[in-house]
Amino acid sequence: MQFILSLIHHPAFYPVSLIILLFLLIVQSARLHADRRRLRSDAVKRSRAVIGGQVVEQVAPFLPDFPCNPSDARFIGKPVDFVAFPGLSDSDKVKEVLLIEVKTGQSELSAREKEIKNAVKAGRVRYVEYRFSGK
Repeated sequence: MQFILSLIHHPAFYPVSLIILLFLLIVQSARLHADRRRLRSDAVKRSRAVIGGQVVEQVAPFLPDFPCNPSDARFIGKPVDFVAFPGLSDSDKVKEVLLIEVKTGQSELSAREKEIKNAVKAGRVRYVEYRFSGK
């Protein structure tokens, strides 16, 4: 205890402690700035990926290997990107109904998209005619 009291009363204690505190403040500020820069860079990358994916979704029917004629596809966006009716633009005979999800890069199906895919694979798909009488 005596040592600490003598240290505090030493004439160089306050200037040295002030320099140490300033140094620690500068180091911490540099760390925060680096973290902020890294987070901002990550946010920009993610934003670019999302925007790029949205652009590809819109033009996908006109890209190579799209599974049907672009005229047969209707963009709905969520929960799948397109519903398509191959054959509809060539004749009045629909060959099949397609639910199309467009993905870019390493992106994967969301849980909801996987559920829809599984429902279609399991045959849990119906056609419902809804009529509103208005009375």
